[in-house]
Amino acid sequence: MSEIFDGYERQFCELCTHIKKRCKSVSSNETEKKQKYDELKTGLDQAESLIRRMDLEARTLIPPLKIALLTKLREYKSDLNVLKREAKNFLVSIDSLSARNELIDSRPGGLQSRFEADQRDRLVNATDRINRSGEKVKESRRQLIETEDLGVRILQDLHVQHQTLLHTQQMMHGVDTNIAKSSRLLSSMSQRFEKHKYIMTGIIAVLFLAIMFVIYIKSHK
Repeated sequence: MSEIFDGYERQFCELCTHIKKRCKSVSSNETEKKQKYDELKTGLDQAESLIRRMDLEARTLIPPLKIALLTKLREYKSDLNVLKREAKNFLVSIDSLSARNELIDSRPGGLQSRFEADQRDRLVNATDRINRSGEKVKESRRQLIETEDLGVRILQDLHVQHQTLLHTQQMMHGVDTNIAKSSRLLSSMSQRFEKHKYIMTGIIAVLFLAIMFVIYIKSHK
């Protein structure tokens, strides 16, 4: 099993459990609702990022393990879609409640004094500034996640290239071994050829001497 995939899987499960708890908890405080709203959106973005990382990691593994992890990943994607629907319903309910409260506060002839209205306006302006700051933070976080994903892909590519280089090195080692064996074989054949050459030279010399001896005998008869 891949340790990298296991780490992403553990983070994903913990994050999904946290999101489910936040969806079930109810609060009447507007500040807490806004905080919960931001947490749910951020949590869902992080869960999607973890799904992408697990998918990238699984596709770099050997086929049997790759198939098993991709099957598990499909189940996690299905769980995430269900969680998205639950979170969406919860976020819609928060938006509806906030809109209703704003409508009630804005009705003419209300019991709120002018001082309270000014206080509400200042609070709305402060909330808007916080929201804009939160959007900037979320954008920075999104860019950070994208950069991290890019880094993960680069590391995976480097891992694949490293494995390729190791395989090439093993092949070259095998070629070197075969060349060494061939060299030893040629050397052995060369030594045998040298031995045979000396034997053949000796045989030719003996035959030559025998022929000369026979000629000599015949010439003296």
